[in-house]
Amino acid sequence: MAGSKEGTTGDPEAIAVEALGFIAGDQRLFERFCGLTGLSAGEMRAAAAEPGFLSGVLEFVTAHEATLMAFCEASGHAPQRVVDAGSALAGGRGREWDSL
Repeated sequence: MAGSKEGTTGDPEAIAVEALGFIAGDQRLFERFCGLTGLSAGEMRAAAAEPGFLSGVLEFVTAHEATLMAFCEASGHAPQRVVDAGSALAGGRGREWDSL
């Protein structure tokens, strides 16, 4: 795919931070994310530093196919790469990120 970031951003945390920016840029998604997490916009920065938060961001994105596909379209990441990043952040065995 032209303009794909496959192979340019191998860091699961970077993908999650990018996904958080995507969520924050869409008022409907952001309100839903805040509602599900119980966090206000002001609390989001502090929460982002907590273990597990970035994993939760990718869980939110991957839980809804339309959201996942919109994020992938906007970011250039393949859907499986986003799923694998979430798995890696959750402590699962995703791709071997260092070998990409």
